[in-house]
Amino acid sequence: MAKKAGTTATKSAPKSRKAPDAAGKGAADGVEANGVDKTAGITEEAVKKGTGRGWEDWCRILDDAGAEVMTHKEIAVFLTERDGLSAWWAQMVTVGYEQARGRREPNQAATGYQTSASRVIEVPVSRAYRAWADTRTRKRWLMTPFTVRVANRDKNLRVTWPDQTFVDVYFTPKGEGKCQVAVQQRKLKASGDVTKAKKFWADHLEQLRALLEE
Repeated sequence: MAKKAGTTATKSAPKSRKAPDAAGKGAADGVEANGVDKTAGITEEAVKKGTGRGWEDWCRILDDAGAEVMTHKEIAVFLTERDGLSAWWAQMVTVGYEQARGRREPNQAATGYQTSASRVIEVPVSRAYRAWADTRTRKRWLMTPFTVRVANRDKNLRVTWPDQTFVDVYFTPKGEGKCQVAVQQRKLKASGDVTKAKKFWADHLEQLRALLEE
């Protein structure tokens, strides 16, 4: 189903991942083109840096592609296959679009609430991955045990947390000797859990950075 949606929408989306011309039309519905708007918890500046486009542009592209009638999964697959976004950015843009179009509350997903955090670390992606995959190393910065469901070396981990929420970890090279570690925690039960989880991951990713860069 998702593959089909991505294929039929191809005609409407531009082929380049580069940012479009600055002379765009007014802001898309639900998105403020003021440079400080936070959609899906991510600022306009951050989404432009990470994807080459701002929220207004993504909303316009997805509207043209018929995303208002697509499922969450279909939109994410479309963004990955058509625009070459990483899995993490595809999820963030999809969530941001759904929020802008009133399909969900901030931080709310179909299976509950979710939050994310990321950190750029001055080490190769292989070292960052080992710091998660190797139990002895992980205990130096993260004591919480978890169950690994999926592991793609140097790319991503999908784990189940003790409270039965899901944690997805993405590892992205950022040039020689540098990488980004991005964490998304899903299936949180209440909006109040979002703030706690976001702080938890911000603190622990900083501990990971300090450990690996020492």
